[in-house]
Amino acid sequence: MCRLTKLSTISNLVAGLVLPNAVDYLLSCRSSTDPRSYDSGGELSTQSQMGRLTVVTVVSLWVVPMLIMVNWFVRDPYMDEIFHIPQAQHYCRGDFWTWDPMITTPPGLYYLSLAYVASLFPAMWFAETSMTLSSICSTSIIRSTNAVVAIICSVIIYDLLIQLRPNLGEKRATTYAIVLALYPLHWFFTFLYYTDVASLTAVLAMYLASIKRHYWLSATLGAIATLFRQTNIIWMLFVALDGVITCIEDSCENDSLSGSKHKIMLKDNGLQTHYMSSLTSSGLRKRRMHSYNGQESTSEGISSPHNSPGFLDEILDVTFKLWSLKWELSIAFFPFALVLLAFVAFVIWNGSIVLGAKDAHAVSLHFAQMLYFGLCSVAALVPVHLEQAATLFQSFRMHKIIRSSQLMVALLFGFFAVHFFSIAHPYLLADNRHYTFYIWRRVIQVHWTTKYLLIPLYIYSWFSIVSILRKNHRTIWVFSYVVATALVLVPAPLIEFRYYTIPFYLLVLHSPIPKTCNLRLIWSLYVVVNIFTMYLFLLQPFHWAHEPGVQRFIW
Repeated sequence: MCRLTKLSTISNLVAGLVLPNAVDYLLSCRSSTDPRSYDSGGELSTQSQMGRLTVVTVVSLWVVPMLIMVNWFVRDPYMDEIFHIPQAQHYCRGDFWTWDPMITTPPGLYYLSLAYVASLFPAMWFAETSMTLSSICSTSIIRSTNAVVAIICSVIIYDLLIQLRPNLGEKRATTYAIVLALYPLHWFFTFLYYTDVASLTAVLAMYLASIKRHYWLSATLGAIATLFRQTNIIWMLFVALDGVITCIEDSCENDSLSGSKHKIMLKDNGLQTHYMSSLTSSGLRKRRMHSYNGQESTSEGISSPHNSPGFLDEILDVTFKLWSLKWELSIAFFPFALVLLAFVAFVIWNGSIVLGAKDAHAVSLHFAQMLYFGLCSVAALVPVHLEQAATLFQSFRMHKIIRSSQLMVALLFGFFAVHFFSIAHPYLLADNRHYTFYIWRRVIQVHWTTKYLLIPLYIYSWFSIVSILRKNHRTIWVFSYVVATALVLVPAPLIEFRYYTIPFYLLVLHSPIPKTCNLRLIWSLYVVVNIFTMYLFLLQPFHWAHEPGVQRFIW
């Protein structure tokens, strides 16, 4: 066992250095027109490679020792691992027909672990000739699947930062990617065998491939993402919609540039149409996030009714161009439609979106989930959103009537969601191992008025989130993000913070890069939370009178 642990550690280090480069090679087949691919001397490409290598090295420095520590203290499967690890071990033995009825997600993680363990098998077999593939599938080796995937995920985050912010410096992108890899919910489950890390990585890889216009690859990664968690079909549709709008924007830009002379001629003849002028004034022009000393800037300024196009105008512009490009877009995004049809066929065949424990995971209307997500996301970036308070106050002063009306509607929705659609799942009430148990009992339900007193905080969180996103994105993009988040979270009856991970990362990737001082505060916050949660998990176990074994606190 000692030998296996050492070999596992070495393999993690090697995989952490090699696999990200392999994924980068797959995803970054950049065309010659990509301005970030190369400069005259290849310096930019070298800097990018150095940035990725730095991210891999730094993330590995905590992933490997923390994985060893968790395996030392928690040697047996814990919580949901009691379902996932034995199922993965069935696959290692070649038994693909045995299925635990308590598992709700598809078998994507088990196939990934099987491929990962098979890649380690030659070295393991050479070190100990009596070993078989199934004997290698120990709890510690299977857990290391997520450790390797988390390292790859950090590189994908780095690449997304570079792609979404063409002017962002490599050093700043590297620093921010490392900080985001420490996000407590993602960091904690890196060391356990849950689906969250692989699910996040697949979704972000799908998004990165779509940004680079590799739509077949993006759809393939979307199919893989749904094999980790069914709700990722929503994020695949979100990515596809983002790709469609981007193609429309580029087409509008080309039409606007190539038709500039014709516009002058039409204007002289008195024939210029509203649509032709809208190409240069509407929100269809692509807003890229630029960075100058860590500050995001756009030509739009603070979002307001007076300096941004109407939502209806954006819908009409998108619809008009969508119709004119229907055949080109249909061909380009056909693979996404194939994945969607396959998913619909699966739901019809299965009779439900979940595989097992259907009664405990029935689809519900849990609108309060959106409020919880907003507050948790703001808390995770609290320095940024505290600064946002001044911007929101200024916006309210400038547009009192409109903002007051929006505030009243938001407060009414918050009250409606909390009073009528706040669900206390039996798992939440009965399991004191989760932090949500204590938050529900000692905060939300400490008094009958508390849940209503929290409504202003929920509303401020969403006002801050939307305000930040509107500085750099069209209204239609923000709307599609909010709808996708709602479609993922609202049907879930159980409050689980880890459900918020994917929408949080998409939010952060499209928000301004924090100032250096705020970035240090966020890093310190994440480190403190991670130390605290891991300390409770490893060193503060407790026992249940009605059940044998050691219990531990977990997110």
